[in-house]
Amino acid sequence: MPMNNDAALLYSDHVSRFYTKQYSFPPVVGRVLGYLLVCQPMEQSINDLADALLTSRSAITSAIKLLENYHAISRVRPAGSRVDLITVAAHGWEQSGFDPTEYQQLASLAREGLQIVQHASAERREALEGVAALNDFLAARMPGLLQEWYDYRDSLAAQKHSKH
Repeated sequence: MPMNNDAALLYSDHVSRFYTKQYSFPPVVGRVLGYLLVCQPMEQSINDLADALLTSRSAITSAIKLLENYHAISRVRPAGSRVDLITVAAHGWEQSGFDPTEYQQLASLAREGLQIVQHASAERREALEGVAALNDFLAARMPGLLQEWYDYRDSLAAQKHSKH
C-alpha cells in the first residue's frame, strides 16, 4: 500500500512539536524521527530525508547524530553501497530510557549541592533533597521497570503470534 506522504509529513510535524516542547530538541530532530516512524521504505538515506522533509542535508545529519546518541535510530551501510540508510531502532530506546546512570548522576549532583548549603535553612535545602531522593528512587526502580517492560513486550509478541 503506498504511503500517504502528506499524512507522513503532518505526523512528523506533530512529533516535532512534541519533542521541541517537551525536550527542547530542534524541530528538525522531531521531524526526522516522526518521518522515520511512518515512512516507506523504512530505511531512508540522508538525501531521501532531506528531500522528503524539505530540509538541508546538514540539518538532517545533525538531527541523525542527536537521535543516534539517544539510541532512537540505527544507521547501516549495505555492502557495496556508498550511502548510509537510517531507520528507527526497534529496541534502542530502552537503553537510554531505563538506564539508571543518569538518575544516579543527578542524585549525586544534588548531594554535591547539599554539601554547599549544608548549614542553610531546611527550606533552602528542600529542593536539592527532593531532587536527590527522586533520582535515588528512580535509579533503584529502573532495572526492575526495564524487566517489567521486557515481560510486557514479550507478552504482546506472544499474543500477536497466537493470533496468526
